[in-house]
Amino acid sequence: MRRDAIVIKRQDNVATAIRDIPAGRMAEVGVGEQSVSVTVGMDISFGHKLSLRHIRSGEEIIKYGTVIGRATRDIQPGEHVHVHNVESTRGRGDLA
Repeated sequence: MRRDAIVIKRQDNVATAIRDIPAGRMAEVGVGEQSVSVTVGMDISFGHKLSLRHIRSGEEIIKYGTVIGRATRDIQPGEHVHVHNVESTRGRGDLA
């Protein structure tokens, strides 16, 4: 089985691309010994994140079992997850 992306922890809501994934491809995402499929809506570059499910605006982005940010708008399954739709929640005194 050819995997296009991986998930480290089952609670993650994003996966990391382990190769470039073209828009429209049904990406195979490894989750431990299992895999799930998600249709990629836009090109995803190697090392970048893609959403595994619908993430609502304001919801936490979880990667490696850790919160890495918050969605600034709704993110659809298979969508690129990056600075255009996520804000960092780390080291921000305004959130204390």
